Amino acid sequence: GESGVSALAIILARGGSKGLPGKNTACVGGRPCIAWTIDGAKASERVSRVVVSSDDPRALDIARGMEADTVDRPDELASDTATVDDAARHACESIGWTEGPVVILYANVPIRPAGLIDEAIERLGRGFDSVQSYAPVGKHHPWWTARLDEQGAACPWEGDVLNHGVYRRQDLPAAYIPDGGVIAVTREALFHRIEGVAPGPHAFLGARRGGVVTGEGEVIDIDSRVDQLVADAILRERMGLASGLSEHPPARRWRRTG
Repeated sequence: GESGVSALAIILARGGSKGLPGKNTACVGGRPCIAWTIDGAKASERVSRVVVSSDDPRALDIARGMEADTVDRPDELASDTATVDDAARHACESIGWTEGPVVILYANVPIRPAGLIDEAIERLGRGFDSVQSYAPVGKHHPWWTARLDEQGAACPWEGDVLNHGVYRRQDLPAAYIPDGGVIAVTREALFHRIEGVAPGPHAFLGARRGGVVTGEGEVIDIDSRVDQLVADAILRERMGLASGLSEHPPARRWRRTG
């Protein structure tokens, strides 16, 4: 875009899935799931190139039909144990992306707020090595997490007081969980060129890690049949294919900052 920041969007679409086989190309809202993410990447003002990395011929066909670049992902980078960053580095090298940030997007996320990708890239420019989206944990709060023994007795997951003594959701301190909506990284972080970062599965996020908060339910990733049904209903409602009796306001657009 005009800001001078030009990012590569890498859409990861592994063919295999234990939870819901074929989820990346399954029909959601009347289209293959991956199509929604390709649209989202193409709509971003700060993304100059979109590439789909997959071992699934159907996902690659859909990408080509939508004029996205494609990278055939080798089997060793498409297994259950292959890492996100290995696949992203492979895609970068395959298309010769040598400068500018990288946005990692999952093909099984058909719903994310408009403008989320641009917001993550913009925040990355404030000195972060990576920025990812976080959702409020809602009722699945760590303070309300318990252990149950074989007799069914409940005790706190940690600490001594069950539920931390808090019984109203509004009294819980704010807590967030990565929601899979977007991960923006500098090329230096992705290729492990940041000093002093401990090795491990999240080393590619660098040292200074930032977040952007989404609203509860604004990002939906599909890992199960239930997720697929929810996403399908929301997308159909947005497209006016439902009854038209929606009580929900339209999805908010990110206010641009900076």
